Parts: sequence; C-alpha cells; structure tokens
Amino acid sequence: MGINLPATYRVTGERARQMRVLSSDTLRALYQRSDVAGLSRLAIHVTLLAAGGAACYLAAGTWWLAPAWLVQGVFVMALFAPMHECVHYTPFRTRWLNDVVGFLAAAAIGFNATFYRHFHLAHHRYTQDPARDPELLAQPEPTTRAQYWARLSAGPYWLARIGQLVDLPLGRTAGRDYIHPGTWPEIVRAARWQILFYAIIAAGSVALGTWAALTCWLVPAFLGSPLLRAYLVVEHNGCSHDDDGFGNTRTTLTNPFVRLIMWNMPYHAEHHLLPNVSFHKLPAAHAALRGHMKMVTPGYVRAHRDIREGLAG
Repeated sequence: MGINLPATYRVTGERARQMRVLSSDTLRALYQRSDVAGLSRLAIHVTLLAAGGAACYLAAGTWWLAPAWLVQGVFVMALFAPMHECVHYTPFRTRWLNDVVGFLAAAAIGFNATFYRHFHLAHHRYTQDPARDPELLAQPEPTTRAQYWARLSAGPYWLARIGQLVDLPLGRTAGRDYIHPGTWPEIVRAARWQILFYAIIAAGSVALGTWAALTCWLVPAFLGSPLLRAYLVVEHNGCSHDDDGFGNTRTTLTNPFVRLIMWNMPYHAEHHLLPNVSFHKLPAAHAALRGHMKMVTPGYVRAHRDIREGLAG
C-alpha cells in the first residue's frame, strides 16, 4: 500500500458523525479513570527502569554494557507514553498525580510537560492540517527516504529538546504561534523547574562522585531515542490529511509487551477519536470502534514498509 501525501487539508465533515458512533452508555464506561490502574502501570514501568539501571551498573566494564544500555534506553524513552497520557489528565483520577508523573516522565526524556500539553492539544485540534498542526509545523512529514531516515536518526529530536531547554525558561515564543499567549507564564515557570530538576541531579552526582545519571539514564536515552522515533513516525505518516478521525491516524496492532511499556498508545486512532479515554480503556475502545477504522496496520514492520513505499528516492 502506498503512502498518501496530499498537498492540502480537506474538511470532510466526518468528525461530527464519528462522535455519535458510540452510545452514551459505552462512552460512560470508557471514560472511567482509575488511580489503581495508573499506579499499577507506573509501578511496572518504574520496576523495569530500576532493573535496566541495575543491569547497566552490573555490566560496566564488560561487553554486556552495550545491550544493557539499549534495553534501558527502551525503558527510558518509553516514558514518552506516561508523559503523553498525563498531559491529557487521563491515567490517574487524582489530578495532582498526573501533574507530578507527567513532569518527571517528561523531564527524563528532555521534554517539558506543560509546554507539551499545549503543543499536543493543538495537535489534537488540528490533526494532519499542514497549516495548523504543530507536529507538522515543527517537523513536516517526510516525503523522501532521506528525510525518513533522518527522522529515525533522532537527530532532529535532540535538537528540538535542546532548543526548548534554552528557549522556554527565557520565554522565547518565536515560531510557536500555536501556543496561546496567556499560557506562556505557566510554561516558563515549568521550564525553570525543569532546569532546577536537572541542576539538582547534576549537583547530587558530583557530591556523591557517581556517574550513574550518565550511564543509567543519559547514554541509554540517547541510544534508545531512534526506537522512539521509529515508534512515533507511524502514528500519522501515510494517513489522510483531513478531519476524518477514522483515516487521519493509524492504530498499529502489536505485541503485549509494546502495549505494556507504551501504555496502550499503539491504539492511537482510538486515542485521537476519544482523547479523554484513559490508557487502560483503550483496548475496549478499539473493540468498539474497530469496524469503522480505516488505518489499522498489523505490526510496526508493516507500517514502516507501507510508509517507505510511498517515499521518493
């Protein structure tokens, strides 16, 4: 199947109809949030991070260190998932849990959760609109294989993280018109807290004479970032450029482990259609919506193959 890269955005009017596909009783059940479900998934993720960090520590000085770094990199960069969920305030019923977990998960991968919340909500509002979707404004959809491989290299990812780390604490808004001016004071405060968070870790590492933050966190994050880019690039690339929620976002069917560490985010079309549904209800949302969906791909290998088939070069 080739990739579809239309030059313009089409308004189909389908979105209003799609909001009425599910009954009110079904929606009520899907909208239930649970601290137990959120804390249980968080405990699993933290346990994996601790195990990965221990593996990196124990493997130091041996050839096992490289694979340990890569595995830990997967666990670290998968923190994108709880960050993403927390900016929607869906994984936990208790609001402050979403704020705290979202801040920590975001900071661990170089993001600022407050900025990302406003960025991401604009993405939901204008999904696949080249003129207004901030994801496309920040990094246009690849049209050549060279651009595709550059995206997967994660080079643009780290340049964006460094740029935000410099700009946001200073309130530099240039090129970020999708952020409402009234939200910038909140973003600047959060960005300064993020800098303080990093400073505390750096100072603690120096005081304790430990390289653990580098060897168990930063190096694995760097090595794992291309895998996150490979994961994220399939969410919308090759999908329609219109307001049809059944076609402008891809759901990728994958194995239980990926669904576990990515907090069910592979059910991404369901999330876009029903962004207030918590991660633990997304499988049920998939079951309810599956018959209507146009972009459901059986696996990430297939999704990447479909994307590459439509690229030039």
